[in-house]
Amino acid sequence: MTPTLRTERLVLDPYVPADEEDFVALFGDTRVSQWMGDGPEPEEANRALFHRVFTHVYDTGKFDVWAVREDGDLIGHAEIKPTEESGGHELIYALAHRAWGRGLGTELAQAIIDYGFDRLGLDAVHATVADQNTGSLAVMKKLGFEHVRDKPEDDGSVTKVLTLKRPSA
Repeated sequence: MTPTLRTERLVLDPYVPADEEDFVALFGDTRVSQWMGDGPEPEEANRALFHRVFTHVYDTGKFDVWAVREDGDLIGHAEIKPTEESGGHELIYALAHRAWGRGLGTELAQAIIDYGFDRLGLDAVHATVADQNTGSLAVMKKLGFEHVRDKPEDDGSVTKVLTLKRPSA
């Protein structure tokens, strides 16, 4: 079961059904969704994704997915899950546009990295970031991620595969 995590300003907890409208709004904001998966999706697809969090993730214990809240308001989404693309557990997060530029991405990513190392026992955490997503690339650099390789995409863009290894004891 996905645990609740807390940082100085954020609470990461499992989604509840009442989060659906905020989730759909977050994923429907093209400023946010342009960097997620294959990009913006129709509202129906975002609603279906929200329901799959419960039926395909929480019900099966597949991996950890969180609603990200600041002062009780849903301002983001976060996951850590095994992926073939990165060859290990990948950190995934998105923040609402109103939450950008205040260091919350770094705070959020650090909480998930700590969870991956301390609670999941991972030796490394990976991230995949579009090469044009300068905000997320800056967060990953600040946290110590190293560029491993570039993955060319069908549309001509490039995704950077990044890795942060567990610090040596």
